[in-house]
Amino acid sequence: MNRLSCFVLMIALCVGFSNARPKNTVHIFNYLLGKNILRVHCISDEDDLGTHLLNPGQTYNFSFQDSVFKTKVDCQLWQGINFKFFKKFRAYESGGVIVHYGKQNFWYAKEDGIYFTHGQEAPKLEYNWTDVSLLKG
Repeated sequence: MNRLSCFVLMIALCVGFSNARPKNTVHIFNYLLGKNILRVHCISDEDDLGTHLLNPGQTYNFSFQDSVFKTKVDCQLWQGINFKFFKKFRAYESGGVIVHYGKQNFWYAKEDGIYFTHGQEAPKLEYNWTDVSLLKG
């Protein structure tokens, strides 16, 4: 077998092996009170995942494989009357060379801020909301 064929076979095996592994998932929960809608917009290194509106109690989930380079997912959340409160944050980041499989990131939007957990511990407050009107100088 020539070198090119061996190389192509190795790449095919690596791709097939990585696709058989569990995907990483980001979960975003609307735990806001009343009828407070949560607007979610996430962007990864490879995709713009679009804008999603979540009613209280609803969840937005998306799954993906880590890149061998480094996988990053940034999300923006808005809530309140006229989406007055906002936060942009990194919802997921891989370790680069270390590829994760089946990692779960749980984000909870609540009245006082955005909470995070991997699922084994209780969610902890990570970010406070920013009043958008204060950003408009």
